[in-house]
Amino acid sequence: MLDAAVKALSQMISPPMRTILWRSIGLALVLITVLAIGLQRLLSWFATSGEVWLEGLLGPGWHSSLEVLSWIVSIAAGLGVVFGGIFLMPAITSLVASLFVDDVADIVEREHYPAERPGVALPFSQAIFEGVKTALLAILVYLAALPLVLFAGAGFLIFFIAAAWLLGREYFELAAMRFRSPEEAKAMRRDNAATIFTAGLFIAAFVSIPIVNLATPIFGMAFMVHMHKRLSGPRPELIEPARQMR
Repeated sequence: MLDAAVKALSQMISPPMRTILWRSIGLALVLITVLAIGLQRLLSWFATSGEVWLEGLLGPGWHSSLEVLSWIVSIAAGLGVVFGGIFLMPAITSLVASLFVDDVADIVEREHYPAERPGVALPFSQAIFEGVKTALLAILVYLAALPLVLFAGAGFLIFFIAAAWLLGREYFELAAMRFRSPEEAKAMRRDNAATIFTAGLFIAAFVSIPIVNLATPIFGMAFMVHMHKRLSGPRPELIEPARQMR
């Protein structure tokens, strides 16, 4: 696993990968700005008008609870774009990864596994669907953990574990679906859940580093291509065509 991470890191700055790297960073910056501003506007609305609306909907018995929630949201809204930039990054990288999954995987497979049959590019709609699904789930998990972050700090651990699980799951399935049906890829991920979660910790650590985390889609996808190859084991049917060509 460590070897796979080192290979992914070293290949990120290789000439074939640089164009994809800059494109993914540019897209991530645009998305993070748009989503962070949107989140700040939403939190600001709730801190002012949303509390009154919810109290009218739920009843006066919720007044104290909603006041506490409004106070929490006010703090979050004050953090603005910085807050969104930090805590929305895993969701944003999920969206970006879905656009560059095949570009990255093709380069890794050509360099490190030239004797094996290359993977088949995912349908664009399917890749986008997987990225959007993971991004929305990430946002829900992180919003649920927000009060713990502001009160205790335990939320940061929840964020990290959630990122490991969500990102490990998405990147592995994207890599696996180049060779397997979606059902087979998900089944393989479930059969190797502990290993993939541990691999996800590497991606979660990477996405936790400011600025560097803009390159998470490249690192995560390259890393999980290697992990899928290792978990697949020897597959004679993949190398036979290459032998026949020699």
